[in-house]
Amino acid sequence: MKFLSPLKGKNTLENFPLLPLRELVLFPHTVIPIFITYKSGITALEDALKRDSRLFAACLKESPVPSTKETASKGGRSRKTAGLGSGGMSSHYPLGFDGETYEAGTVVRVLQHMKLPDNTFRVVLQGEYRGVIAAKAKKSGFSMVSIEPMVSSETPESDGSQLQALIRAVQRSFAQYAEYSRKISTETILSVERSESPERMGNLICNSLGIKPDRKIALLQIRDTEARMEAILEALETENEIFGIQKNISGKVKSRMEKSQREYYLYEQLREINKELGKDGVEDEFAELERIILERNPPEEVLLKARKEIKRLQKLQPFSPEAGVLRGYLEWIGDIPWSESTPDSIDLTEAERILNEDHFNMKKAKERILEFIAVRQLGIRSEENNRVKGPILCFVGPPGTGKTSLGKSVARALGRNFVRVSLGGVRDEAEIRGHRKTYVGALPGKIIQFLRKAASVNPVFLLDEIDKLSSDFRGDPASALLEVLDPEQNSTFTDHYLEVAYDLSKVLFIATANSLHTIPYPLLDRMEIIEIPGYGDMEKLAIAKQFLVPKELAENSLSGAKIQFKDDTLLEIIRHWTMESGVRSLEREIARCIRRIARYAVENGYGASGGKPLDTFKKTVRRADLEKLLGRQKYKNDVVFKEARVGVSYGLAWTETGGALLAVETSSFEGSGELIITGNLGDVMKESARIALSYLRSVQNRYDFKVEVGKTDFHVHVPEGAIPKDGPSAGITLAASLLSTFCGIAPKSAVAMTGELTLTGRILPIGGLKEKLLAAIRNGMEQVILPADNREDFEELDKELRGALEVEFVETADEAFEVLFNTTQSPE
Repeated sequence: MKFLSPLKGKNTLENFPLLPLRELVLFPHTVIPIFITYKSGITALEDALKRDSRLFAACLKESPVPSTKETASKGGRSRKTAGLGSGGMSSHYPLGFDGETYEAGTVVRVLQHMKLPDNTFRVVLQGEYRGVIAAKAKKSGFSMVSIEPMVSSETPESDGSQLQALIRAVQRSFAQYAEYSRKISTETILSVERSESPERMGNLICNSLGIKPDRKIALLQIRDTEARMEAILEALETENEIFGIQKNISGKVKSRMEKSQREYYLYEQLREINKELGKDGVEDEFAELERIILERNPPEEVLLKARKEIKRLQKLQPFSPEAGVLRGYLEWIGDIPWSESTPDSIDLTEAERILNEDHFNMKKAKERILEFIAVRQLGIRSEENNRVKGPILCFVGPPGTGKTSLGKSVARALGRNFVRVSLGGVRDEAEIRGHRKTYVGALPGKIIQFLRKAASVNPVFLLDEIDKLSSDFRGDPASALLEVLDPEQNSTFTDHYLEVAYDLSKVLFIATANSLHTIPYPLLDRMEIIEIPGYGDMEKLAIAKQFLVPKELAENSLSGAKIQFKDDTLLEIIRHWTMESGVRSLEREIARCIRRIARYAVENGYGASGGKPLDTFKKTVRRADLEKLLGRQKYKNDVVFKEARVGVSYGLAWTETGGALLAVETSSFEGSGELIITGNLGDVMKESARIALSYLRSVQNRYDFKVEVGKTDFHVHVPEGAIPKDGPSAGITLAASLLSTFCGIAPKSAVAMTGELTLTGRILPIGGLKEKLLAAIRNGMEQVILPADNREDFEELDKELRGALEVEFVETADEAFEVLFNTTQSPE
């Protein structure tokens, strides 16, 4: 079966005036009314009326900006057109303008034309057949085009039944499209259903499709009948799918709106029914809220605020956003503990037993908690008991020393609830004070949130990593904590969300920090600082034997086995597989050993069903086994020369992971008196080196210098240059290294020192004494030179640590040099 255009057998070119149209594609077999208001279109129309009333209508490729005159003509009046004839449209089509057009278009006949008073035309056009521009020539005010008719064709292997199937599919899809669109006339729908010509059917459908002009042009210029019908079917299915999605979305939105309206209607009905029955469910809800709040026994101020908000809530619609905010606020008021408290344990002996059971040493922290319990015990039967305020403690020490777990032990010893909030990285003030309840998703701050979790007004509240607080444009949380941690103010702490005062004076606040340098002074001033120093080797050994080994055996299902770690084995792990002040790494290494032993036990048939009983498994871990269990040693001692060397002295440094030994090396060479300092040193340490040089030059008459300082350059280097180093406590060490170089005398070996040097030669006290002494012991030092002002700190250390080293206390650099160079006089 073969369908041809109306010009069947006519292949000659015909010439027509060109009618450019903007965003409008005309198809054969359709009748369209339009207005022609632009000059080129009017001229082309007048020329066509002189001929046979036919034009070639083609759509413009782009939409050029119309001239002022043409724009005024288009927008100057409101016009309506009615559809005329078959396929007539009832809308006002956009006007055309001059510009480049598509090559494909439609030859149209002017059925009616009417010249209007403003010299524009209203015309009714009927599409006759499709065509392609073969040639184009400019005329006076318009263009003439030669048109090659576009004849429908079939592929040689086309099947008539396949084409019929395509036609029916297109008709069904168009019927569905017309149902979705509701803008297609009944006449057009019937014409498509009754049409037997694919050409006519395709033209009617394409004219009715609400797609872009470029897609319509693509459908217009397809010559092959089957290909064109397939393209039309694809366009119809795409549009139907879009309509279906839109319908689905609209249905969901409508159903949600209907559900909300239905709920509101039923709620109002239920309210009226309850009134008739003599009980109001809504009133019951408000009464329940008030009852819950009353059970918490809040202060009078809070109760008045809650009742005021309940009255506001009663006047609001149940599903309004503000009602949800108020209901959430009242629920928070009812959830927070206002008067509930846990009784404090006043048994000093039991509290001391619990603290000693959980932690080794930590005398200062334990003594402070026992003092608090003693004060509570004295006032337990007096009216002054309620006036005892919770202390604000701050545990400061290196990582892994048990600060956080000590907070849990304090709560257990006191018989209080325990809550912990991590402050590391907190940079928003609202995290502490909360947001105002007017904000979407507003909540109270962490203080109130965790007090609700504690369910009592006197918990142990741990503020972990308080030195890691930061600030930005959202506020400074450290400043917000000033009120929380001030015993004189925190009885009236006000959260932005609650808007009423809350009493925090009964809370025992414990903060933890690794360093005090980053904590603002006003906040630091409000806390009682308790230092928790790092552990020595013997302390770590005791902790490993009493706590870590039993814990890891239990966690790795070997508590029933007979596994023993020798003391020298544990000390070897401490010294060569860990490098820390705490015991976290030590715990991990012990766990690695026990896991390897567990694997060995299973491989040898212990613990399995039907195998050897686990309690018969025995293993003693010796030093020789460590390399097999843990691999090669991870850490060596610091850089230390066994023999005394000129220009080399040893200082002691404190780090957050413990103490370290710093070797200071100085060399001299001919120059101009310049001091070169290397080793990744900070500004303070560089200043200490310059102070040491200035001091030695000021007292050079006391010493026998082998070099002329003004004509010699000195290079001071602190090894391990990748590690940053800073601080003033290396002043005496730098001076000793320089003096050794000046005089050419090597200092005593196995002697370490620490102390800040002034320009007058005084030695000032230092911090981190315990960690520094531990570093000296670990690296085989025999004697240590310390500032005289640190004598009291030294006396507070354990007896074992004090007896491990020979200590010399000095007040001036001269005294230190006498000890270091083993002379009663300075080097001469």
